Amino acid sequence: MRIASLSAFLRNIPGSLRRFLRTPLGNFAALLVLAAFVWMLYQAVTWPDVARLRDTNPATTAFIERYRDRRRVAGESDRVAWHWVPASAISPNLKRAVVAAEDLEFFSHQGFSASEARAALRKAIAEWEAPRGASTITQQLAKNLWLSPSRNPLRKIKEAILTRQLERSLGKDRILEIYLNVVEFGRGIYGAEAAAGHYFGKSAAWLTDSEAAQLAASLPRPSSWHPGVESRSYRRYVADIERRMERADFLRRRVGEPLRVLEPPVEEGPGPEVIDSSGDSVTVPAAAQAADSTGLEPR
Repeated sequence: MRIASLSAFLRNIPGSLRRFLRTPLGNFAALLVLAAFVWMLYQAVTWPDVARLRDTNPATTAFIERYRDRRRVAGESDRVAWHWVPASAISPNLKRAVVAAEDLEFFSHQGFSASEARAALRKAIAEWEAPRGASTITQQLAKNLWLSPSRNPLRKIKEAILTRQLERSLGKDRILEIYLNVVEFGRGIYGAEAAAGHYFGKSAAWLTDSEAAQLAASLPRPSSWHPGVESRSYRRYVADIERRMERADFLRRRVGEPLRVLEPPVEEGPGPEVIDSSGDSVTVPAAAQAADSTGLEPR
């Protein structure tokens, strides 16, 4: 009897489903299923080729294009300062400062930091507000390259998947190299080289501890926190980063010893030009042009 009843139930499913789909609720459910299928198909077609970043530098980022779109809508120039340089042309001081400020566990986690997530949750409870993402450097890179600042749950899911792909496809050094080259350091200023030139008139290779801490401190609020501003909270954060850099001895071993020379030697001749995204060029000191481990040129 039970087998016969189950067989009868299974035979009736097509008819029951057809009758359900003829109802308003059934029509709505069918539209939802169709929309989900179209969304998944779109994601599959447009999903970034993460592994390509192993040997190709990004030509632009979602955040750069978002900035340009806003500028064009406002009727203003959409030019940005962006000069790609290899990791070997970025001061170890800046690498230490950014890791100390943004993601101290960067070299040990697999893309996500449980301790940072717990700290963000405690802060949210203490301040009675919705918890903000405790983003690691890898998560921030995924967001900068391909996503938006939105806190939409679907966007967060995509960020998590892309973060895992970045960690699986690229090494930590490559992730940090790309991040330092694309992150925003001020309005229309992207990457370490453009930021060092804009704020300090030098190449990123020659940033001191103090200058590196000032740039790293700008990352949470690049439009209002950057070298030269008199904000007390910004200055306190700079000092806090300098203390973290001093205590994090392991970073010296991981990214290199702090730069001992305060300024580039005056006898150095100019190196090759690095073309920025607006078509302009900037001369990079020859001392900053050590061999890149990837052998890449900016696209």
